[in-house]
Parts: sequence; structure tokens; C-alpha cells
Amino acid sequence: MTETASTSAGDRAAVVTVRPEAEVLTRQRLPYFVGICAATAGARGLAMHLVVIPPGAASEPHLHRGYETAIYILEGRVETRYGRRLEHRVVNVAGDFVYIPADLPHQAVNLSATEPARALVARNDAADREHVDPWQAPV
Repeated sequence: MTETASTSAGDRAAVVTVRPEAEVLTRQRLPYFVGICAATAGARGLAMHLVVIPPGAASEPHLHRGYETAIYILEGRVETRYGRRLEHRVVNVAGDFVYIPADLPHQAVNLSATEPARALVARNDAADREHVDPWQAPV
């Protein structure tokens, strides 16, 4: 659900509240709660969503074409595999801020077999879901 605060005559800007009512499955094959983006709030240069990685699950390997990603881990332990062959690894926990440069192939893996991992994800592209490309690591 999206709500826009009323504005006085002549005002162009308004505060927009987005309250996701249901999760959607992303191209990365993870449940998202869509927050702020072009489609929901009229944003022009950013997007912010809540992602949930189910217990033991992983995103599909992918990259975000032309834009950066910032992540704040709310709960859980997540391993991010990254690089051309997904050969590098970093493990992040609740309270960590994570930066992923534009066009860097990566894959997120929930290290818990019993608990979901949750994170806020922000990107500098208001149509971020349109610019996700699957990544097939070379053999």
C-alpha cells in the first residue's frame, strides 16, 4: 500500500509512505518486500527494499547493471560470494553494512539452516529490479 501526504496548492513534493502488504519473488529468487522505488513512490534515483533469505537458501548468482548496492544486515549470517567466478567470500552478521559495487557478480547465501536472514537493501537506481542480470560463472 502507498500513501501520499497531502500538499498545499503549488507544492510539488510530498511525503510518500509505502507499507508492503505481501512479498514478491525477485529475479535473484529471493522474497522481497518492495519499499521505495520509482513504481511505489515516484523515486528518481534510489530504491530501498527488505529482503528475506530463507533458512539455507541462496540467491541466484547475478549482478546489478550500472548501479551500486548498500545492504544493512538486520538479522542472520549471510555469506556473499563475489567475483567473476564467485571465487571470493565474505561473511556478514546483524549490524554490518555491506557495499557491492556496480556490475560485480555476486550471490548471497543464508548460513543458517533454521533461521531466515533479513536485510535492508538500497540502490542508486529507482528501477533497480529492471537492471538485474543473471550471472553464469565461467568454467
